[in-house]
Amino acid sequence: MNALHDYAKSPLFNAAERVALEYADAMTDTARDVDDALFARVREHFDEEQIAELTMLIAWENASSRFNRALRVPSAELWKPA
Repeated sequence: MNALHDYAKSPLFNAAERVALEYADAMTDTARDVDDALFARVREHFDEEQIAELTMLIAWENASSRFNRALRVPSAELWKPA
């Protein structure tokens, strides 16, 4: 978890994991979009079914987060920064 803030440079993540995290960032940041270059890199590592699952999971987590925030649902505090 502590390495996620620097996933692009961290040796703890392989190329597929780094592109999946970048994809998640692009989907999550409302001021950003998944551009063609990023999607092409995603396709280098994942097949169509995997991309659909990855996209669905990212979208689900984003929707859940926004739903909880709007309804003032408090965090379960399952993770706390060190």
